[in-house]
Amino acid sequence: MPTRLELRSICKRYHGTIANDGVCLEVAPGEIHAILGENGAGKSTLMKIIYGAIAADAGEILWEGVPVHIGNPAAARHLGIGMVYQHFSLFESVTVVENIALTVEAPFDLAALSARLRDLAHRFGLEVAPERLLHHLSVGERQRVEILRCLMQNPKLLILDEPTSVLTPQEVQNLFRVLRGLAAGGCSILYITHKLDEIRDLCDRATILRAGRVAGSANPRDAWPASLARLMVGADPAPVVRPVARPEATPRLAVRGLSREPDDPFGTTLQGLSLAVSGGEILGIAGISGNGQKELLALLSGEARCAPDSIQIDGAAVGHYSASRRRALGLAYVPEDRLGTGAAAQLSLTDNALLTGHRAGLVRHGFIVRDRTESFAQSILDNFDVRCTGTRVLARQLSGGNLQKFIVGREVSLAPRVLVVAQPTWGVDVAASTFLRQTLIDLSRRGTAILVICEDLDELFELCDRIGVIHRGRLSEPKPVVSMNREQIGLMMTGSVPA
Repeated sequence: MPTRLELRSICKRYHGTIANDGVCLEVAPGEIHAILGENGAGKSTLMKIIYGAIAADAGEILWEGVPVHIGNPAAARHLGIGMVYQHFSLFESVTVVENIALTVEAPFDLAALSARLRDLAHRFGLEVAPERLLHHLSVGERQRVEILRCLMQNPKLLILDEPTSVLTPQEVQNLFRVLRGLAAGGCSILYITHKLDEIRDLCDRATILRAGRVAGSANPRDAWPASLARLMVGADPAPVVRPVARPEATPRLAVRGLSREPDDPFGTTLQGLSLAVSGGEILGIAGISGNGQKELLALLSGEARCAPDSIQIDGAAVGHYSASRRRALGLAYVPEDRLGTGAAAQLSLTDNALLTGHRAGLVRHGFIVRDRTESFAQSILDNFDVRCTGTRVLARQLSGGNLQKFIVGREVSLAPRVLVVAQPTWGVDVAASTFLRQTLIDLSRRGTAILVICEDLDELFELCDRIGVIHRGRLSEPKPVVSMNREQIGLMMTGSVPA
C-alpha cells in the first residue's frame, strides 16, 4: 500500500520569518503520527499547507503516491483530508448543525443532519446539542463541534491541532478511543499536541520540528517525555516550584450564594455557588466543559451582572459593576477564548496591549501615549518570550501558544490584586507552560489572589493550593490539593460522587 501522504522539502516564509524550512514527512495509512515542537516551530503552518489553507513557497505534496496541488480546503476535503483547527473555524451566529452543514457538499436537510450528528456525538462520547447557537457554547464544547464536523466527512487523513487542550480527562480518553478506531479502519492521523504523555499513549511515530526544520523523529513508546521535550526545545525544562501558600486572613475575591439562570436556554443554571480566594493563594475549579464555567466566568469578569453582594472584591459589592469598574478595583482576567475575547484579531499587539493596559499610564487626558504603549507591549514580548517580528504584528498572525503567552503576560504585567484565569496554558509548549505556571505561582506568592478555571487536572494539581469541582452549576467546597487525588476529582466531575 502506498504512503498516504508525503511531503518533500516544504518551505514557507512570512515577512522575513521562516516558518517551514525544507520539511520532509511521510504518513502511512492507519498511522497516528505526532508532530511536536515549540510554539512558533512551524507545526500549524505545515498543517495548513496540507489542508490547503495556505500555499507553500516551495516543495511538493504527494497523496497516495501521486503529486497533488491542494489549492484550498475544499480540494483537501475532496481528497479526504479533514482538519480540526486550534483556533476554531466556526460561525458564532448560527447553530451547531448549521456549522456542520456548511461543509456538506451533498444535498441534505437539517433535520436529518441533526439526527445524524446526534447519533455520531453519542457514539463517540462527544455530546453536543445540534440546535444550540455557537456563541452560547464554551470553548470545550466548540472543540467537540470541530471534531464532530471532521468525523462527519469520514476522512482518510485527519489533522488534529491541539485537540485535547480544553477537554477533560474523560473526554480525552473517549477521543483516544475514537482515534484508535479510525486508525484501525485505515484512517491516517496527524496529531499536534504539547502533552507528551498523550503522545506516548496514542501515537505510533513522532516528528519533532524546531525553528521550522525537522529536528528528529522518535518512537514515542520508547522515548521518555523528558527526551522528547529535549528534542523540542534543545534543553530540559525547569521544574515548577510551588512554595507553601500563606494566604491573607481576609479574602480578596468572594462569591456568596451566587445563583443565576442562563441567558442561553441550553446553558447551565448556577445554584448557590460560594468561594473565597485570599491574596497569596491559587484556587482551582475543575469540571467538564459545559457545567457552568462559562456562566461563572462571565459573572466574575463583568460581562454579565448579578446581585451586588453575590461577588465582592476586597469587601466591595461588585456584582452589578461593569468589567471596567471591576478592573479599576484591581481585577485582571484571562478568558478561555483568546482570539475574540482575549484579543482583537485584526489589531496589532500594541493596540491589544492597550485594550486592558490603558490604566497603566498608557493614556493621558484621553490621548494614547504611543511611546509608553509601544514600550509596554515590547516588555510583554521580552518578558514572556512571545515569538514574533515585533509589536506591530496583528494578533491573528501569532501562533496559538504565542498569543496565549501575550495575553497572560499582559494581565500579569498589570500587577493585579485579583486574577481570574481560564485555561492558562491552552496550546502552549512544554517550556512555556512551565514558565507560565511558575509565573502565576510567583504572582500569587507576592500577594495576588488567583482563581484558575481549567479542565486539565495535571495543571490544576501543579498550580493550585486548593481545588473545587463544578458540576451542573453546583460547586463543591474547595479542599487543599494535598488531601485530594485525580480519581476522586474525576468522579466528582462526572457526578459519580456528589460534589
